[in-house]
Amino acid sequence: MIESMNLVILIASVLVVVAVFTSLISFRVGAPLLLVFLLVGLAAGEDGIGGIQFDNAPLAYFIGSIALALILFDSGFETQVRALKIAAAPALTLATFGVLMTTGVVGVAAHLLLDVPWLVGFLFGAIVSSTDAAAVFFLLRVGGINLRDKTRSTLEVESGSNDPMAVFLTISLVELIVQGTGDGLAVELAERFVFQIGLGSVLGLLGGILIVQGINRIKLEPGLVPIIVLACALTLFGATSMLGGSGFLAVYVAGLYAGNSKMRMSASVRRFQHVTTWLAQIAMFVTLGLLATPSEFGSVLLPGFLLALILVFVARPIAIWLCLLFFNFSRNDTAFISWVGLRGAVSILLAIVPMVEGVEQGQLLFNTAFIVVITSLLLQGWTIKPIARWLGIIVPPRLGPVDRIDLELPGNANQEVVVYRIHPDSAVAAGHRIPRWARPSLILRDGKSLRPHNAGRLQGDDQIYIFTSPQYVELLDQFFAGPAEGANDRDIFGDFSFPPDTRIVDVGRLYGFPVSPGDGDLTLAELLERELSGDIEPADRIVYGPVELIVRRIDDGHGIREVGMSVELNPEKNRHLPLFHSRTELLALWRLSRRKRLRRKLRAKLSNRRKKMSDLEPADMKTAAKAAAHTDAFALVDADPIPITEADLDAPVQEGDGANKAPSDDMDDTGAANETPDQNSGDVKTVRTDASAPADPAEGEAASDERKEAPKAVEHPESNQKR
Repeated sequence: MIESMNLVILIASVLVVVAVFTSLISFRVGAPLLLVFLLVGLAAGEDGIGGIQFDNAPLAYFIGSIALALILFDSGFETQVRALKIAAAPALTLATFGVLMTTGVVGVAAHLLLDVPWLVGFLFGAIVSSTDAAAVFFLLRVGGINLRDKTRSTLEVESGSNDPMAVFLTISLVELIVQGTGDGLAVELAERFVFQIGLGSVLGLLGGILIVQGINRIKLEPGLVPIIVLACALTLFGATSMLGGSGFLAVYVAGLYAGNSKMRMSASVRRFQHVTTWLAQIAMFVTLGLLATPSEFGSVLLPGFLLALILVFVARPIAIWLCLLFFNFSRNDTAFISWVGLRGAVSILLAIVPMVEGVEQGQLLFNTAFIVVITSLLLQGWTIKPIARWLGIIVPPRLGPVDRIDLELPGNANQEVVVYRIHPDSAVAAGHRIPRWARPSLILRDGKSLRPHNAGRLQGDDQIYIFTSPQYVELLDQFFAGPAEGANDRDIFGDFSFPPDTRIVDVGRLYGFPVSPGDGDLTLAELLERELSGDIEPADRIVYGPVELIVRRIDDGHGIREVGMSVELNPEKNRHLPLFHSRTELLALWRLSRRKRLRRKLRAKLSNRRKKMSDLEPADMKTAAKAAAHTDAFALVDADPIPITEADLDAPVQEGDGANKAPSDDMDDTGAANETPDQNSGDVKTVRTDASAPADPAEGEAASDERKEAPKAVEHPESNQKR
C-alpha cells in the first residue's frame, strides 16, 4: 500500500516536472502551452510511452472540477471592474445566447455526422459550446497580444462566464436522456436555469463579501492568508453546488468582488494564486490526457475533425455575429472574437459527465470531444497572433517593459513598498522628477545602499524602494518603464507631434490644406474624438485631406494627450472582410438597395412616359407633362428628385438628414465606407465631410409649367476620409 502511494507521488511529480520543462519548447516554437500539457498526458497514458493505465472517469472529473474552480476564481480576481463595465453586455450575451446558438448548430451537425439521436447530438453541442477560460486567459495575457480594451475585456469576461451555461445545458440534457422527457420540459429547464444562475450569483457575491471582510478583520499569519482565501473559494464552490446553484459561477463572482475590493495582503494572494492556477492547469490537462485512449480515436477521427471545422467556421462565427450585431464592434474585431473560441479542458471535463452517468454513447462523445479540442488548440491556438496581426487589430502597448516588485506592509496600512529597477531609457533615468506623492526611501546602486538625498541623479539599473498608495502604482509605472515597442516609429505615430488643444484650422494654415467650414473651431482632440466615436486607442488615425491625424498618447480615461501627424499617406490596403457586418452597415445596405429599386422604378416610369408621349399630338403633350410631374412629385416624395433626362438618372445620389439618409458616394457596393488602410493602426474608419448644404426635395405643382430642381450636394475638393 505504502509502495503504491509512493509510486503515485513519484509519477505525478515527474509528470508535472516534464510538463513544466516542455513549456520551454512551447515558447520557442509558438505552440499553445496547454496543448503541450495535454500531449504530455497522452504520452504518459496507456497508448503512450508511459503505459500508465488510468480509466477512473469520476476521479478525473473530481480533479478537473477542483482545478477549474481555482482557475475561475483567479480569472475573476484578475478581472477589473473597468473591464467588466466595458464588456459586460456583449460578454454576457455571448455567454448565454451565444452558447445556446452554438449548441444548436453543432447539435444538428453531430446528429448527422455521428448518427446519434437528437438529444445526444445537442448534448455534444453543449459539451463543446463554451470557450476555455484557461486557454483564453493564457493566450491573451502571456501570448503578448495587445488588443483594444473592449475586445480584450469581451473575450476575458466571456471565457470566464460561459462555463456555467455549458455546465447547466450538459447536466440537464444528460438527465433528460437518462430519465426521459416529460410534459413542460421547456418550463422546467427555464426554472432550473434561473435557479442555478441566480443562486450562484447571489451566493458568489455573499461569499466574496465574507472573504474580504474576514481577511481584513481577522489577524492571520501572512503566509496563511492566501491559503485561507483559496480554501474559502473551494468551500463556496462545494456549498453552492450542493444547494443546487452553479458553483463555477459562484467562485467567479466571488473572485471578481474580492479582486476589486480593498483587501489586506492582496498582492500576496495574487502571487500565490498565479502559482496554484499554473498547477491546476497542469494537473487538469495531464489528467484528462491520461484518461484518453488514442487507439479508440480511429472511428471518430473524421467526424470529430469535421465537427471541429463546423464549430470553428460555422457555429461560432454565426453566434458571435448575431450576438454582437448591436454592440458596435468593427468587422475585424468581430472576426477576431470569433476566432478566439478555443476549446480546452472544460469541454473534455464535460464530456466525462455522460460516461459517469451511464449514457450509452458516452465514450463516443468523449473521444469526439477530445478530437475537437485537439483540433481547436492546433488550428486556433497556434494562429491567434498571426490572425490578429493580419486583421490589423493589434494596438501598440501604452507602456514599455517595467521591472517591479510589490512588497505589502503588515497590518492595515494604506501604503505599500514598490521596488523598481530603473530602465536606462525611462523618464526617471532621463532626469524626470519623481512625483511628490511617491516617497523614495532607499536606492541600491552597485551593491551599495544609498539614501535618496545622497544618491544624486538616478541612473539606469538602480533599484529604488518607494512608499506609495496602491492605487497610484500604475501611474508610477510610467516614470520607470522603458520605451514602448514602436513608440518612436514614424510609420505608426507620424512625423510631427501636436498638443491635443491645437486647432485644426491652424494646422491647415501651417501646412497648406483646406479645412471644412464646420471644422474650423475644432481642436485636433475634438476632431479625433468625433470621428472615432469615443473608442480611442493609441495609433488610431483619420485621413484629413492630404494628411493623417494620429492618436499618439491617451490617459487612463482614454482622453487624448498627444496627437501626431503624417504627411505621407500609407498606400497599403486595410483588411476589409466581406463578413460580420454591423447593424449600421446592414441598415446602409438596406437603404442602398431601396434607393436602387427607386431608381429602377423611375427609369421604367420615364421610359413608359416617353413611349406614351411620343404618340400624343403637340397640343396634348404639355398637359400630360404637367400631370406626370405632379403625380410623381407626391408619390416619390422620399426618393431622389424626379429625373427629367437620362443624365439625371446617372447623377450622384443626394444626401439629406434624418433616418432616410442614403449612403454617401464614398460607400462601396456593400454599403460600407471605403477605408483608408494602415496595417499598424489600432482602428481604421472612414467618413466623408462635405462643405455643401443638404439637398432640398423636389417640388411639383399641377398648375406650373416647370419644376424647381433641388441643388445637388457638392463634394469638397479635399473630402475628408477617416480611417
